[in-house]
Amino acid sequence: MEVEWERHRSYLVGVAYRMPGSRADAEDMAQEAFLRWHQEHSADIKSPLAWLVTVTTRLCIDRLRSAARQRETYMGQWLPEPVLGNPFPAPDAAAEQGSHLSIALLALLERLSTEEREAFLLHDVFDNSYT
Repeated sequence: MEVEWERHRSYLVGVAYRMPGSRADAEDMAQEAFLRWHQEHSADIKSPLAWLVTVTTRLCIDRLRSAARQRETYMGQWLPEPVLGNPFPAPDAAAEQGSHLSIALLALLERLSTEEREAFLLHDVFDNSYT
């Protein structure tokens, strides 16, 4: 039975990933399908892969429906998931970001006509009005 699981695991995770779009959810759905397969009489199942794909797909559909209901009934303010990053970036990170921004600004200025470049610089750099 474990041989079947190892043989079909990556395929099931791939199927599950295409539905909720989360690697963790895909792993959970594939694992849950395997647990259900283990509880069934696996000798009675003619095609283990077909059975596992069917169960994985149905589990993913149930998860998506549940998530949709939770979003519909949530009464609070929606806030995005916090981005976990390094609160203390490396000392050279600011210099590197500044370098990237400088290159981006130069690329922008290069694409503008002379009049557009002049208006952009006067407005955004020297705080003058467009008029």
